[in-house]
Amino acid sequence: MTIHPRVSAVAVLGDYLLRVEFRDGSAGTVDLSELVASSGGVFVPLRDVQRFAEVRVDADAGTITWPNGADIDPDVLYTMVHGPDATSTASRAKRAE
Repeated sequence: MTIHPRVSAVAVLGDYLLRVEFRDGSAGTVDLSELVASSGGVFVPLRDVQRFAEVRVDADAGTITWPNGADIDPDVLYTMVHGPDATSTASRAKRAE
């Protein structure tokens, strides 16, 4: 499994919609509405858009998290932004040399 760059910043764009920036300088938008709607456990409270908007970056883990302990694997986020065949910007630049 490829380990992608970790999350460096997150911003709420709307209900369940986030802009995620990665340490390799890339960024994109992720729509987490299906994940929040279909998941149980710690994701249930995030169905409240105000609770969802409490998202932040956990610098130690390199991903996004919420005060209730919910988080999403940063590799999953990177793949959501860049697609299933994604490689990091640094890896793409190295191959282009």
